[in-house]
Amino acid sequence: MHKPPLTVAVAQLNLIVGDVAGNADRIIAACGEARAAGGDILLTPELALSGYPPEDLLLRPDFYRACARELGRIVEATEGLCVVVGHPGEVSGSWYNMATVIRDRTVIAEYRKHLLPNYEVFDEERYFEPGDAPCVFEHCGYRIGVTICADLWEPAPSAAAREAGAELLLALNASPYHMDKQRVRVQVLRDRVSEIRLPVLYCNMVGGQDELVFD
Repeated sequence: MHKPPLTVAVAQLNLIVGDVAGNADRIIAACGEARAAGGDILLTPELALSGYPPEDLLLRPDFYRACARELGRIVEATEGLCVVVGHPGEVSGSWYNMATVIRDRTVIAEYRKHLLPNYEVFDEERYFEPGDAPCVFEHCGYRIGVTICADLWEPAPSAAAREAGAELLLALNASPYHMDKQRVRVQVLRDRVSEIRLPVLYCNMVGGQDELVFD
């Protein structure tokens, strides 16, 4: 059967570390823009709700509670739209780098980042537990997989999404810039697409946070 076109809005936002309510406002505004433009899905960057990198804020339980409250506010703004939100989340006492999939004011899926970088500017093993399960959800007749940043830089998470039935991958990212990074990033994406034979839609954060710049 012929499938209808799928329109994905990519919210490449300049988000502020620790401004959870303000970041939620920015995501809600992007929901409105995506809906007005006829989008079926809105994709946000990695840890969009908290900003990136939140560092030792991630050691505060109240920070996770604040993120959960604001995520609930985003849920209420998703009528007529599917939204994939990056955020830190607590599950059964463990902390994760997560993406939550919301459709029509209902959470329909969650993904927990598998590969936690711990080199150069990254120290995610300090804060998060790794996930180990793929996330594939159905929308508009498509089976859509989710990955988060470093999960695209190694083959296994994308292959797991493919094996779980994904026909398309949505990738949330907060990949900082360095010299020649864009060429390297594009080559990594080419490698993954070649391996799994699926399209990948890549959303990166933009702007800056202290010494990091996002492009």
